[in-house]
Amino acid sequence: MPMRIGVDAMGGDHAPGAIIRGSLQALTDFDHIELSLVGDENVIQDHLASNGGAPKRCHIVHASEVVDMSETPTDALRRKKNSSIMVLAKMAAEGKVDAVISAGNTGACAAAAQLRMRSLPCISRPGIAVALPSFHGPVTLCDVGANIQARPQHLYEYAVLATEYAKMVLGVESPRVGLVSIGEESLKGTDVIKRTHELLSSDGAIRFVGNVEGRELFQDKCDVAVSDGFVGNILLKFIEGLSEGLFKTISREFQDDDATTKKKFDDALHRVWQRHDFSEYGGAPLLGINGVCMICHGRSEERAIRNAVKAASTFVEHRFNEAITNRLARTANSGQSGTEAPTVANIG
Repeated sequence: MPMRIGVDAMGGDHAPGAIIRGSLQALTDFDHIELSLVGDENVIQDHLASNGGAPKRCHIVHASEVVDMSETPTDALRRKKNSSIMVLAKMAAEGKVDAVISAGNTGACAAAAQLRMRSLPCISRPGIAVALPSFHGPVTLCDVGANIQARPQHLYEYAVLATEYAKMVLGVESPRVGLVSIGEESLKGTDVIKRTHELLSSDGAIRFVGNVEGRELFQDKCDVAVSDGFVGNILLKFIEGLSEGLFKTISREFQDDDATTKKKFDDALHRVWQRHDFSEYGGAPLLGINGVCMICHGRSEERAIRNAVKAASTFVEHRFNEAITNRLARTANSGQSGTEAPTVANIG
């Protein structure tokens, strides 16, 4: 039976063209995938026609509205019940697709998933995780934007979620967990950080290495970094901007060299950039949701969408949510810290 994945054809800076081309590339590369493109039916049909027509494993699901990138998520979802993001989330909730992907409004995507798909048992607030490439391997940062006012319980859950993600999806055998703060000492940080430090320290199933500073994310201090969505999003965008700036600066230094030297360096730089490009990972999973939801960068082009489909497929195949539910159930039954009574996020 093919894996059914829904794609928001209208979301993102380069939608719908790049989204549809990336989806078609995924269908070419992965024969076990069946895609549903969600959005304006006429627009999608026109783009498919200009790309050789719709393959057999590609379906169109009409959605008459689009949530703009600049709209307030909750207001937009209340007003636009038939937006591509809301239709996607409803399809997932009804079991019509196994995973959903969107490069549209991040807040709206997270809110729609929580509203329609709901959270997993024992998860009070889902979080977005990204894999940051480093010299020592990927570092999973969670949360990067779903929850900007996190409580200690939420941050504890992010540690559990991101640890399992690093193990099951990224192949890190025994992930080390760090708590993002302004100093390594346990007494540094806000009251939320201090309380989270206590929760993480008391759970023996988590390989907690203590507080980590921003610079230590790339110094092999941890494999998982936990933060609230406000700090995490700033970290992510800063890292992206710094990386792009450094690569451009270094490349410019070789512009006046001879052609042989320049080509050799450009080839090496391109290989390094591919390992650090967000497109390589495709999308960031919304961990803790009752289903699979991949949130892509707003600037995603076709390669990122193709890789997001691959990532979503891997996520489903690993039965990640089942593993998380079992992990938290064991923690609750053992009476360990971090098991406050869960509450389901109310998105309105």
